[in-house]
Amino acid sequence: MSESTLLEAMIGAAVEAGRAIQRFYENGFQVRNKADSTPVTDADQAAQTIILARLAERAPGLTVVAEEEVAAGRVPAPAEEFVLVDPLDGTKEFIARRGEFTVNIALVRRAAPQLGVVYAPASALLFAADVAAEHAFVSEQHPDSAAPAPRRAIRVRSVPPVGITAVASRSHATPETDAYLARYRVAERVAIGSSLKFCLIAQGKADLYPRMGATMEWDTAAGHAVLLGAGGCVIARDGKPLAYGKPQYRNPWFVASGTLVPERMAQ
Repeated sequence: MSESTLLEAMIGAAVEAGRAIQRFYENGFQVRNKADSTPVTDADQAAQTIILARLAERAPGLTVVAEEEVAAGRVPAPAEEFVLVDPLDGTKEFIARRGEFTVNIALVRRAAPQLGVVYAPASALLFAADVAAEHAFVSEQHPDSAAPAPRRAIRVRSVPPVGITAVASRSHATPETDAYLARYRVAERVAIGSSLKFCLIAQGKADLYPRMGATMEWDTAAGHAVLLGAGGCVIARDGKPLAYGKPQYRNPWFVASGTLVPERMAQ
């Protein structure tokens, strides 16, 4: 299967999952806590079921690492090429009905994101990228529309003379993040949930996203791919590109940026 065909399959799965999520968002859902005390809803489970089924149909044999599967103890063996799935990134935003939640699907090969899809059904925004092709785009894809929406290429911007726009997590702010941002001339700070932080930089609407806190690989891989495709980067604490396939799929601290060269984090 070609990269473009697989990307379209990932987009189709994300939109279908987003459609199911939006129905729960509008009509109600049940919330429970997982073993790690993080919340999960009916929408997370329904979206994951859809994505796993669609990927199995379109890309049989491809290793898939999905958040709720891992939470249930179903962890596939490591592979050089695999798909990372977060069926509902930003569950806390979903429960709070803030609309800042996404469906994340990414293809990883040799520890690096290659394809990525981030779909925000509440705002009907679809972001996707093919990293090798150096191409990323956004479209206004309504979850109830079967027809693909027009796609517009996106690119990171030059740093504005007045200062950077920094994005940070709405639900996971830390003192370390504040200290890191104090090194920069920050003209504006935007708090937003889920992988939309990466997408704001990829669109040229922000410049820097430092994450000094816990994340998992399925939280970041799709947004990382979109940002790479748009010309940006994601640097880990050791100064190297953020890699995937790590033990337990846990991420270190990282900084995502557009054209701005990020400063090193404290070790």
